[in-house]
Amino acid sequence: MNLNDAVLFHKDAMIEALQQNLRIPSVQGPAESGAPYGADVRRSLDHALATAERLGFKTTNVDGHMGWCEYGEGEEMVAVLGHLDVVPAGDGWTVDPYGAEIIDGKIWGRGTTDDKGPSIAALYALAAVRDSGLPIKRRIRVLLGCNEETGSADVKYYLAQGGEIPVMGFTPDGEYPVINGEKGIINATFSKSYKQTGPVKLVQIQGGSAPNVVPSYACARFECDEELAVRMSQLYAPSMKFSLIPGGFKAEAFGVSAHGSTPGLGENAIGRLVIALDNLPLEGELADAIHFLAQKLGMETDGASAGIYLHDDVSGELSLNWGTIEGNGETFSLKINYRYPVTYSYEDCGPAFNEAFRQAGFTLDSEVHKAKLYIPADSQLVSSLMKVYTEQTGLEGSPKSIGGGTYAKAISNLLAFGPIFPGDEIREHKPDEYISIESLVKNAQIIAAAMYELAK
Repeated sequence: MNLNDAVLFHKDAMIEALQQNLRIPSVQGPAESGAPYGADVRRSLDHALATAERLGFKTTNVDGHMGWCEYGEGEEMVAVLGHLDVVPAGDGWTVDPYGAEIIDGKIWGRGTTDDKGPSIAALYALAAVRDSGLPIKRRIRVLLGCNEETGSADVKYYLAQGGEIPVMGFTPDGEYPVINGEKGIINATFSKSYKQTGPVKLVQIQGGSAPNVVPSYACARFECDEELAVRMSQLYAPSMKFSLIPGGFKAEAFGVSAHGSTPGLGENAIGRLVIALDNLPLEGELADAIHFLAQKLGMETDGASAGIYLHDDVSGELSLNWGTIEGNGETFSLKINYRYPVTYSYEDCGPAFNEAFRQAGFTLDSEVHKAKLYIPADSQLVSSLMKVYTEQTGLEGSPKSIGGGTYAKAISNLLAFGPIFPGDEIREHKPDEYISIESLVKNAQIIAAAMYELAK
């Protein structure tokens, strides 16, 4: 029996198993004994492991953090890493987000694409490899995570308990044909205290919601005498509004929101606001801070003025997003999200960026770094996955690099491979998430073929 036919043999059972798991609302909840991410996430894991056992595989439950099953023999192991936790359903659904209904050849529900559909498909793909009788030299392990959406603590626990690291593998939690590069991501929080002098004094400044979102609105309130307030309220700048308020005036900036990984697709309202404030009659330490931010950050998205511009032919330019600012008359803090190209490292940008802020009198309050992921296109893993993709779909393609991050960063030697095909409507994290039955089956066939290709 060839692999594609072996997958089709399990088609109905695979659909039913997915529906059963989709009906479990596995959003992270309060930790319980044996359920570190909540009772519903544990129920989802228990169901998936029971499904693997029904298929004839021995399973391991890693204290409720994740689980796995395995097939084959050999010293080396290849892995498929999926996850069973989901984001909250949210509003705007036209179907029951946990109903797992089949309508128009599609299975509807939270997690169908991200990532229960591909994870359940991986179990049946493993059964197909076994049923085919094709010889393999490496063990194949399906890892079922439970905390991808809120931090990947599941994989950290697995590794801390001595969990085996695969020699190669993939996570079906991204896009086809294969994502072989993910930029390094740095989230930095800076703050500065200041004394104010002069006729115009800042009362409040705020803008943005998160470091990885381009802010579409920002505002600042100032106090000054009435005559000056009237003059300030009559200022004009594109996409800005100045207005009188009791005791002073207000400056508002308007932008265009976008994801922090692609800040060039938006217009940063905080940067626009600070550039405008740099032209006001501010004095002293506040004026120095505003001038530094306007000159070094402003509305730029590539880090050039901050002295950290980087570029490579694989993943393009460094991207920088000034995500939030919050402050009063004595201090403010700001959060910045920047992502460096895959052939560089933290040392090529982080120290210089932090030093520029230090010299300007800012304090680095926190910094979180997720290292880049990059496996060259001519590597065995990338070439093997590309070969499988082309053979299974008849489509040509090239490996791609992205500014975002996938589950592949959680464990070494993995890349994101599927489940979203080029041209697919992307419904993950949105209302009315679905996966077509055709796509589910094709993903299972691709996963099975990739398992065999890596293990043979």
